[in-house]
Amino acid sequence: MISHDIHNIKLAADGKKRIEWADAHMPVLAKIRERFAKEKPLKGYRMAACLHVTTETANLMRTLKAGGATVALCASNPLSTQDVVAASLVKDYGISVFAINAENNKTYYKHIHQALDFKPHMTMDDGADLVSTLHSDRTELLDGIIAGTEETTTGVIRLRAMANDGKLAFPIIAVNDSKTKHFFDNRYGTGQSTLDGVIRATNFLLAGSTVVVAGYGWCGRGVAVRAKGMGADVIVTEVDHVKAIEAAMDGFRVMPMAKAAPLGDLFITLTGDINVIRPEHFIKMKSGAIVCNSGHFNVELDLDGLKGIARSIKTVRPFVEEYSLMNRRKVYILGEGRLINLAAAEGHPAVVMDMSFANQSLAAEYLIKLKKPLDKDVHILPEKLDNQIAKMKLDSMGIRIDRLTPEQKEYLASWEIGT
Repeated sequence: MISHDIHNIKLAADGKKRIEWADAHMPVLAKIRERFAKEKPLKGYRMAACLHVTTETANLMRTLKAGGATVALCASNPLSTQDVVAASLVKDYGISVFAINAENNKTYYKHIHQALDFKPHMTMDDGADLVSTLHSDRTELLDGIIAGTEETTTGVIRLRAMANDGKLAFPIIAVNDSKTKHFFDNRYGTGQSTLDGVIRATNFLLAGSTVVVAGYGWCGRGVAVRAKGMGADVIVTEVDHVKAIEAAMDGFRVMPMAKAAPLGDLFITLTGDINVIRPEHFIKMKSGAIVCNSGHFNVELDLDGLKGIARSIKTVRPFVEEYSLMNRRKVYILGEGRLINLAAAEGHPAVVMDMSFANQSLAAEYLIKLKKPLDKDVHILPEKLDNQIAKMKLDSMGIRIDRLTPEQKEYLASWEIGT
């Protein structure tokens, strides 16, 4: 059997059923996989992928393999791995997987190194841990890598910082910045799956509650509007003046976290930055406040600082830890501060990930087919491919749209035609 490190190969049967269920709701990716199987555009290339090991990711891996690639997959978050999916990928689809749900930090990085042991020509990352490990610990592999892709906002931020410092050794396509990714995955996917994770973990009633959303990017927008739609009073905290105005114009209260801390029943961070909620905020929260994170890494909550003001910590439900504070109030942290939508739920719906992973597949093909290599920087997938994915998605939904007439095209292209 191919090399792997997973929880239990005997879970494969259940995993295959779930992968097939997701595939039925991913028609765009299925269409790409069908073409890839015929054309083999990725033949002869090795790919290391550090992504959430979910049913949707499984169908991306199947698509890359259908295109001729040799793929090794590791987890981009210790709590996001679905062990049944990992088992099926190994047993049923012959794809090397190195991921175990709830693995510790040491095992997490061991698995990243095992994926890199395949000596990839291309990386596919979600959070940039794979790329940062390459640049720090596995520099001997850099010469063999032609390019990579990045799935999420947090990773793009890290990679742009590397590029700005002149440290990025190969070009990256920021899949996250494709319109058919961040407009839909971040807004509709995160919006629904975050609240799904909170409800599964706590059975919390949103109606009549006060929900504090930290960050009003596309993910924050999605969570805020869905919480509001379920009857919550939503407060938004921001550091960006333009986004703060937008949140206010969208009908949300906007204020600093210090002012929101005593008011919230549920706090959700979606910023991509460190220590968004700190001890000075935790200590002000009402007893029973629930706090979670839906940004990529668990650094958004200062959990070490919280431990410093806690009298005791205990697990009261799966994915729910109770911190009894020095002031005798209790604060509940969900999913160890990790991505709540994947820690306590199943992540984004397959219908949304269909577009995100269509972007990943076409980005890989685009990078391989380039006649001239891209600069060692962070790039965006060409708009033509973005529009192609949107058209394929509309076709799968049975939706048709208008086309410009020749007269309209001439008008839009002219500076001479006036009123």
